[in-house]
Amino acid sequence: MLEVSNLACSRGDHRLFSGLSFTLHPGEILQIQGANGSGKTSLLRTLCGFLMQDEGTISWFGSEVQGIREEYYAEVMYLGHLNAIKDELSALENLRISAGLSGAVLTDQEAIAALRRMGLKGRETLPTKVLSQGQRRRVALARMLVSEAKLWILDEPLTALDVGAVCLIQELLAEHLAQQGMVIFTTHQPLEVAGMEMRSLSLS
Repeated sequence: MLEVSNLACSRGDHRLFSGLSFTLHPGEILQIQGANGSGKTSLLRTLCGFLMQDEGTISWFGSEVQGIREEYYAEVMYLGHLNAIKDELSALENLRISAGLSGAVLTDQEAIAALRRMGLKGRETLPTKVLSQGQRRRVALARMLVSEAKLWILDEPLTALDVGAVCLIQELLAEHLAQQGMVIFTTHQPLEVAGMEMRSLSLS
């Protein structure tokens, strides 16, 4: 379980939010909503440890994250609104490197299978700089297929995706939640997960 209590975050002298509290249990999905500049991305990055909160606590299954950093971050997969892939490397190389950085050992066969499920068959060994924007996003999102993390934190995962890719992402989310995974995400596009009640949290 992820528990956030009285969280506050600022950008410079501007307080984005304060007194923010919520819990997320295994098998649950939470959408973070709010206008541009309300702090959605800052909240996600704080949950991932990229930013420090001004106040409040973040706990993972009853223990404050500050005391179990290595254990907690091993259970978190973050996908930002930027793809974070290297143009000169192939889709296969990008996926294997990102998996390695998260501590996972990924064979070429496993990486190829993930990329093909993401609709990239025949493009696995091409430099990502020659791929379309939507295909590059699929490369980034292929991390979802090889991640062993319990908590997925996704910032605008549907950016640049066509209808077919959106359906696939919804399918992957449903699979992750059915396995008692957890998801926190932001999106400006409609997203539905079959058989799951989606909670929302609004930042004003």
